[in-house]
Amino acid sequence: MENNTWSCCAATRRNQQPLHLSNRFDAFSTNERNIKNMIFLEGGEFLMGTEDTDANPNDMEGPIRKEIIKPFYIDQYAVTNRQFQEFVKDTKYETDAEKYGWSFVFYSFLSEEVSNNVTQAPETTPWWRVVEGAYWFQPEGPGSSMEGRMDHPVIHVSWNDAKAYCRWAGKRLLTEEEWEFAARGGLVQKRYPWGDELYLNGKHCCNIWQGNFPENNTEEDGYFGTAPVDAYQPNGYGLYNMVGNVWEWCENLFHHGNIGKERNTFNVTQSSRAMRGGSYLCHDSYCNRYRVAARTSNTIDSSTGNIGFRCALDVE
Repeated sequence: MENNTWSCCAATRRNQQPLHLSNRFDAFSTNERNIKNMIFLEGGEFLMGTEDTDANPNDMEGPIRKEIIKPFYIDQYAVTNRQFQEFVKDTKYETDAEKYGWSFVFYSFLSEEVSNNVTQAPETTPWWRVVEGAYWFQPEGPGSSMEGRMDHPVIHVSWNDAKAYCRWAGKRLLTEEEWEFAARGGLVQKRYPWGDELYLNGKHCCNIWQGNFPENNTEEDGYFGTAPVDAYQPNGYGLYNMVGNVWEWCENLFHHGNIGKERNTFNVTQSSRAMRGGSYLCHDSYCNRYRVAARTSNTIDSSTGNIGFRCALDVE
């Protein structure tokens, strides 16, 4: 995460070899293509990106450019623990976190017993802990559970895992262009899905960090960790939690380089995919990536306690 290329929210397994999906998942019969809890977006032209002064260097949030989006369906909500559990029960799928035997968990969520057994943390983001036995069904490691969180977004899912779920559901991940088009909710060049101000009529509009990161979260928005997928008000397209709550995997590779009107040189991290939206850990003192134009990435096998996804569906 040096030079803030990797955000505080994106602990990564980048020094590990990626795990590849078994071909057997391609043979699973998919569910009927249905649009329950999906929103149809007609697409069209929109202005993507930002040139704001607080855009993150090297993230290539700019320049502002016109993009044309084809019609598509998008999940109204992020994929929930309940939905992911149905997928696992039907397919016996094993996530990357389970294959590795561990995942990244934010330190404040750990029980004393689990915390005492932790021996590793990323050097540049020490608030993350390598927790043995942490995965989507026990998100804080041994002794934790899904109780009371079935309608929260599933976490500890890698890009590989998200792709497997999409194949099972007969859907796909969004491209970054589709994601930003949807997140803007019909507004033009606003910072957030609801406008330019973080608060709307004095009310919190998303689940991010309040207080001093990473020591103290005042929970003024009502949540310390994840919130239910239908928390807060939807944007102009009827989509919930497009920013805050959990990062959402996108389909495309992550391009990064120097921000500016001329993008003559850029890098493509072949093992990394883009993520959008920020999470409950974002705070403007360190990571202001809960803006609709903000972006980051992670390796395809990485999982953390604040990465999830939502699905899209092509219009036939």
